[in-house]
Amino acid sequence: MKYAYLILLIVAFGCQSVQKPEKPENLIPKEKMIDIMMESYLSNAARSVNNRKLRSYGLKLDSLIYAKYNIDSLQLAKSNTYYAADLETYESMFKTIEERLIALKKKADSVQKQKEKKNQDNKTEEEEINDSIAKESGLVPSVQVSQDSIE
Repeated sequence: MKYAYLILLIVAFGCQSVQKPEKPENLIPKEKMIDIMMESYLSNAARSVNNRKLRSYGLKLDSLIYAKYNIDSLQLAKSNTYYAADLETYESMFKTIEERLIALKKKADSVQKQKEKKNQDNKTEEEEINDSIAKESGLVPSVQVSQDSIE
């Protein structure tokens, strides 16, 4: 009987309705919020890669994001809480962010490959030019022999 009251008490308090937070007066629009969240993830990634360098320059990445989007931290927190209360909306926002990050990674990878190819092509052209100059002039790179100081 004692356990029945305990279970009844837990069920009574556990089944309370969760109320969605009120819409903030200065709610950040959904698309702008997605942009802010994406920039935030990128800044966190930058922080994890080279935090010392960012600190040495005195960069506050969060402050830069707030200035760029003309928002403050409280407005961001309230907007984030509002959007997070609706899981379907929040999930769709994260899917959009993930798609954008994947596209950004593909673009960065292709730029990196182009740079590597260009560097490889430049080395090959340089070697060909040096070889052709040596062939035309009849000069062959010589090995310098140093004299022994004892002799």
